[in-house]
Amino acid sequence: MARTLSPDTPDLPRRAGRIEHPLAWRAAVYACMLLAIVAALTLTSGCAATRPWVNPSLAPLAPGQDGLATPAAARLSSRDLSLFGVLALSGGGARAAAFGYGVMEELKATSVAWEGRTTTLLDEVDTIHGVSGGSIVAAYYAAFGDATFPRFEQEFLRQDFQRSLVARALRPDNAYRLTSPWYGRSHVLAQRLDELFEGRTFADLTARPAPHPQLVVSATDLTLGMSFEFSQEQFDQICSDLASVPLSFAVAASSSVPLLLSPMTLRNHAGACPRPLPDPDAIVGTQGHQSALLLTQAQSYVDAEHRPYIHLVDGGLSDNIGVRRALDMLMAQGGPVRTANADGPQQVVRRLFVIAVNSERDPGYRIDLSDRTPTTLQVLDSLMFGSGSQASRDTLALLRHAMRRWQNELRDGPPQPDSLFAADAELHVITVNLRDLHDRGLRQTLLRVPTAFTVSDAEVTQLIAAGRQALRESPEFQALLASLDAAPADSPRTTASVEGVGFRTPL
Repeated sequence: MARTLSPDTPDLPRRAGRIEHPLAWRAAVYACMLLAIVAALTLTSGCAATRPWVNPSLAPLAPGQDGLATPAAARLSSRDLSLFGVLALSGGGARAAAFGYGVMEELKATSVAWEGRTTTLLDEVDTIHGVSGGSIVAAYYAAFGDATFPRFEQEFLRQDFQRSLVARALRPDNAYRLTSPWYGRSHVLAQRLDELFEGRTFADLTARPAPHPQLVVSATDLTLGMSFEFSQEQFDQICSDLASVPLSFAVAASSSVPLLLSPMTLRNHAGACPRPLPDPDAIVGTQGHQSALLLTQAQSYVDAEHRPYIHLVDGGLSDNIGVRRALDMLMAQGGPVRTANADGPQQVVRRLFVIAVNSERDPGYRIDLSDRTPTTLQVLDSLMFGSGSQASRDTLALLRHAMRRWQNELRDGPPQPDSLFAADAELHVITVNLRDLHDRGLRQTLLRVPTAFTVSDAEVTQLIAAGRQALRESPEFQALLASLDAAPADSPRTTASVEGVGFRTPL
């Protein structure tokens, strides 16, 4: 069914500098009801002893093994790496999921001829990053592939997910579990997400038929205020196996907005790890600002006696785009162009494209229009969508700057013989932003869509169409298509088997 963008959606009412929306009010009422019921149960019946799933330690080394778990990227099945894609989907609730879904639909509809074969740009995405709302659609696609279209739209976007979540929380069994000191509101969210993902774990993703993208879900380490990735490289630092983690747990952690939802907790097994832990210095490099920050994080996990537990909240608090940690890792190591990759494929990447989808909205409260002291909700809203938006712009600017620098390095001379990149490699950064929509009325309407687990059917339709249109109209996207069309087709196809080798993706 064709979708069209319409500028006729009326503006949402404003009152005293505040944007009002029925879904936002309903969410607040539901939250109050839930808290009241849980408080009553706690006072009348005592606390439950429910303990949720806990991540296990890595198993001891089998005979012949000599290290930690194989990097997640190395578990990708054999595939053509000459056209390497990275897709990053930002946070923003169902608004972000719908907008990102539209971008993915357009990528799936974009056929390209590359080295003697016809493919789509979505099929060439090797790594998909997701944060908060973006992690929902990212994890769904990683789990179900092309079946995502149109299943995700039917099973999540067009459902009143938020109402079903509240109804689940109000069930007597869950209301009682919520009195447990180990069980929080985000565990109810994880229950509901587990149904959406049909119980899939990260192990199920690697078992899918090739080709399939690597999934990276980002949350925030509440103690450090830094991004924590659900990747095996990150889990190596806490001596835990990513394969055992339910997708629902990772996505719930990434979506756990402070105050409204509770943190999700991981056990740090580094103190009793049956395998040698990675050397933090070797992981992050030895110099630069990025190295110092990443080294602080890595060293904090090595000391498991000091930090036996890691509490995770919404990934948007540290990086709403979801690529900052990977970008910092690359910059700390000097960049991917001339970095030696002796253990992995060499000179195989000819086109690298990174598509960053930013679905952030405007703040719901215009606090600068009043001299009153902002309320707690207004402060939280401004932190998430005011200063948080600035942090996203900084990340995107840093990404563009780094990619330009690395492209210039390629132009200045051939890469090292053991480099990941071919001599004719090109790097492309494509940003897709709600604020880039040309239709001013529609742009203002969609930027006011609340960050909730449910938005209206009309808004879903508009957001999906907006995602497709924003990608098509991107000059950076058109430049990528022109580059692919102009690429010579007579060069030999390079298919690199990366099974069991120490290959790390550029992002």
